[in-house]
Amino acid sequence: MTTEPLNWTKSSYSSNGGACVEWAPATVSATGVVPVRDSKRPNGLVLTVPPSAWTGLVALARSSDI
Repeated sequence: MTTEPLNWTKSSYSSNGGACVEWAPATVSATGVVPVRDSKRPNGLVLTVPPSAWTGLVALARSSDI
């Protein structure tokens, strides 16, 4: 993982006050992993997953009534 600050992108649902995530898309091409964090805890832990896992998670979230 890079030591430089990440450029985080919020979920489109973050403005609704729900439990949302942020991810750093520019980091994926540089490192081969997708950094993910809780949008309400920007200084908290960062989960890194392979792009295929992130794609599956997004597809699941879009197909479910969460």
